[in-house]
Amino acid sequence: MRRKISTRWATAVAFAALSGFSGLMQAPALAHDGPTPAPSRFGAGDQIGAANYLSPELALQASRLVRSGKTYSLAIPTTPDTPALAPRSFRMTVVQPGQVGGATLGQSKSSYNDDILAAWVAVGTQIDGLGHVGIDNVYYNGNKASDFVTATGLTRLGIEGIPPFVTRGVVLDMAGYFGSERLKEGQAFNRAELQAAARRQGVLLRRGDVVLLHTGWLGLIGQDNARFLAGEPGLGLDGARYLTELGVVAVGADNWAVEVLPNEKGNEAFDIHQHLLARNGTYILEYVRTDELVRDQAWEFMFVLGTPRYAGGVQAVVNPVAIR
Repeated sequence: MRRKISTRWATAVAFAALSGFSGLMQAPALAHDGPTPAPSRFGAGDQIGAANYLSPELALQASRLVRSGKTYSLAIPTTPDTPALAPRSFRMTVVQPGQVGGATLGQSKSSYNDDILAAWVAVGTQIDGLGHVGIDNVYYNGNKASDFVTATGLTRLGIEGIPPFVTRGVVLDMAGYFGSERLKEGQAFNRAELQAAARRQGVLLRRGDVVLLHTGWLGLIGQDNARFLAGEPGLGLDGARYLTELGVVAVGADNWAVEVLPNEKGNEAFDIHQHLLARNGTYILEYVRTDELVRDQAWEFMFVLGTPRYAGGVQAVVNPVAIR
């Protein structure tokens, strides 16, 4: 699909060149493709991967994108009906300890509610930590499952080590690029399509960005949950390579796995997860609500995310926030 390059895009390219931003726009991948993950370019002890690109300077640059102060929650509510990859499930129980029969506490007659979750920490809007997916039992930076995976939590690569994300976020309207409200399951987009979509919107992707991909797929939740889980449009392997070459911190999408399913080869199992997490330490954000950003053409914004600090956690339900 050929489109005329916008004046804004040409101006951005020129500004990047004059400002010395070329180093921010592209960076080597952390690890080359191979039978198992290669050592991290950040050192043998590295456990945070692409989050090493985050910096006070990037946070300050992101803050300058805020013009109106409008905020966007990029999360969906998590409920027992939220479709999730089997056997994942979610259940909440609200209790009133010591208050059976309407009893209260103290002379002030205090009453209170607590909640108990019996849930998989991968239902709803979530971040995948670097200990989530490996290649033949080897995970990011060469960590072997036998050395760090225990039933009571990961001893390395746990989500408690993920630093706060305060950086520039970019949403690419892939559905709009293809002229569709919702892309179809099995429809992949790769390097050429990502670059063209960015040109169409007049944005440059840079090192340290969080890149969100809008496909329209999230709109199926509550309408056709079975179809939502059966497959999805999403990122292809060459597109994932392009984003890790740029040095983005995280890739998110409005679907449940970010990557295209069925995958491009037809016989691979989550190869884009392997490339992003295990090979490159690039975080994955799933079930991200992108429709409001696209509606407002909020193509770039300040992205803020703090993860729960459950020691040894693999994933976490999160509420990312965009501010513009």
